[in-house]
Amino acid sequence: MTNLLTETANLLAFVRVVETGSFSAAARQMATTPSAISKSVARVEKVLGVRLFLRSTRALALTSDGQLFFERVAPLLKELQAAGEVVGEQNGLAGRLKISLPSEIARILMNRLLKDFAASHPQLNIVVGVTDRFVDVIREDYDVVFRVGHIAESELIARKLSEMEMVLVAAPSLLERHAEPVTTADLERLPFAKYHVPGRPYEVVFSNGDRIAPRGQIECDSGFALQAAALQGLGVAHLMNVVVEEDIKAGRLVRVLPQIKLPVLPFNALHGFRRSVPPRVRKICDFVASEVNKNSQH
Repeated sequence: MTNLLTETANLLAFVRVVETGSFSAAARQMATTPSAISKSVARVEKVLGVRLFLRSTRALALTSDGQLFFERVAPLLKELQAAGEVVGEQNGLAGRLKISLPSEIARILMNRLLKDFAASHPQLNIVVGVTDRFVDVIREDYDVVFRVGHIAESELIARKLSEMEMVLVAAPSLLERHAEPVTTADLERLPFAKYHVPGRPYEVVFSNGDRIAPRGQIECDSGFALQAAALQGLGVAHLMNVVVEEDIKAGRLVRVLPQIKLPVLPFNALHGFRRSVPPRVRKICDFVASEVNKNSQH
């Protein structure tokens, strides 16, 4: 095992193959050849005495040993990289920063991210993924992801950046076609633009414990799409207040059942670094927290 621990490049090749899904993609990312990547993985397999991949002409899949090894070694490599960055922090932020933002948060932050954060750190290569899908932080090689909502148990480190006020909103035209609700039971009779959660029924839960399972023609997997559906009068939408507050002020949307409170949701940064959080991750978390809280206070 001592030999393996000294061969960081071979371990990194293995991790990149898992993250990218192929030897050729890993080679492109590491600026080398598929043959070199294959030899690196073979050396790791030789030291371990196990097969890490099942190979065929059409597919590449981790063995159970490979999966177990990846889950242990990928975070260690992140820690090693982070430790080096902490030592060199005085030289400024550099290298690659890969982040994931939900669509509605991205629309709020993107201009400031590009104008202020990126411009202040010209040596930092910033990769921004915009999706409401909960990405696999380790396997997809994200430094940090930002998400709204309660976090299921995981090995990731969560840093709470803010709290988001949630609201139910609808277009005035929808409320003209339907009687305005007074109770949660009334609300359940209205059409909704529903957030699409694969494999789970969509529910709206209130602070008093009431919950409804709304119905509706439209299902979307992003806050941006839900907002658009609400503006078109296609349904009530459950969204962050910061996303729709301008629409509410302009009268394009109105709050529905404002007298019945909805729970606030945490806004978290999630990453796989444990002992040594890289300066680039700390700085982007501080920046996002500051910007989100500024917008929430408007």
